[in-house]
Amino acid sequence: MAQNHVQEGAAMPWTNGTGADVVSGQAVNVADMVCVAAGDIADGESGILFTEEVFTLPKTAALAIGQGAIVYFDVAAGEINLTNTNPVAGKAFVAALAADTTVQVKLGA
Repeated sequence: MAQNHVQEGAAMPWTNGTGADVVSGQAVNVADMVCVAAGDIADGESGILFTEEVFTLPKTAALAIGQGAIVYFDVAAGEINLTNTNPVAGKAFVAALAADTTVQVKLGA
């Protein structure tokens, strides 16, 4: 193992400075890195964020997303969409119909 290895990187510590509590499973934007809270993290407290894997996240209403599409995270709305001015969340793991309220996202893909 390299002497400078820190960890695998599937999760990272984070201190919530958003001004609001974060709930388990909620998407969180750290700079331009979209992560998912491993548990509830109260404002001002520290917790763990997942940086990899596949998570079901809310998506913009009436938006169809094809499997494998690059998806983005609208920080203000807390939703996944296809607007490339938002931070990249990853790729759609499966297709989502316009009628669906969520989409499965492979983070960081």
